[in-house]
Amino acid sequence: MINIRKLEAELWESADLLRAGSKLTSNQYCMPVLGLIFLRYAYSRFKMVEAEILKNRPSRGGRVMPVEASDFTAKSALYLPKEAQYNYLVNLPSDISSAGLVNKDGHIMNSLGEVVNNAMSLVEEQSEQLIGVLPKDYTMFNDDLLGELLRIFNNSALDEVGGDIIGRIYEYFLNKFAKNIASDDGVFFTPKSLVKMIVNIIEPKSGILLDPACGSGGMFIQSGDFVNQSGMNANSTMTFYGQEKVEYNAQLCLMNMAVHGLTGVIKSGDEANTFYHDAHNLDGCCDYVMANEAVICGLTPEKACNFKEFAA
Repeated sequence: MINIRKLEAELWESADLLRAGSKLTSNQYCMPVLGLIFLRYAYSRFKMVEAEILKNRPSRGGRVMPVEASDFTAKSALYLPKEAQYNYLVNLPSDISSAGLVNKDGHIMNSLGEVVNNAMSLVEEQSEQLIGVLPKDYTMFNDDLLGELLRIFNNSALDEVGGDIIGRIYEYFLNKFAKNIASDDGVFFTPKSLVKMIVNIIEPKSGILLDPACGSGGMFIQSGDFVNQSGMNANSTMTFYGQEKVEYNAQLCLMNMAVHGLTGVIKSGDEANTFYHDAHNLDGCCDYVMANEAVICGLTPEKACNFKEFAA
């Protein structure tokens, strides 16, 4: 049996060693690394769903019909074009400039960073929730460093432990980065133990859930796990809404939700400043409001009482 904690620590140590050997700060390194973990998870889930689809795939003229994006949509899964699949990226030749690779807009790509940027753009085209969210600044890495990062997260143990564990590894990296990054924008990672305690007290099962200071989405992830462990499907029974003033943190939230197979509506920026705005116009409409903040969406105590459940 694979020791998950040991695997998490080994992956972090390998990735952080590369960061330490580069001129990049933790802040610069965070989003691209989490993006690669996301891409690795997406590929793992893609292969699992593809295998399910092929089990009962009809054939025509003795040939099995090719798998299409619509097949994945029917299973609420993310379809990955070949150029966005992890095994394609990790097996590219070392000299990208001589490979004649063309991006989705028809332009020749000359570096591995451009190829990974293109992969992220292709993934975004498959999911409205991810449009403009995934990192696309991989050209700041040299090809050797980026290639080594790709190989680190191609660890065969990730296939053995399955997609849910990759979600846990994503959270582990998020937590480690949170401890390393000093940000004037505030904390974006709430300790998992605190989040889990809030979810277990409230016991969300169905309806609308709002986190008005959602950070990296821990309330959604734990709520989704709680619902799924009850034998229900979180995306079918729950509707997730979030507000997050810091746009960078909102990106982390959407990626985190996608890694865990959850969908939601997250608003960010000044319109999502919880001290002044109810960005989703949900006053009196929510079944649950969860946060670790003292001020929820600028609501007065009287308005807060209109919600069926409340945690602060």
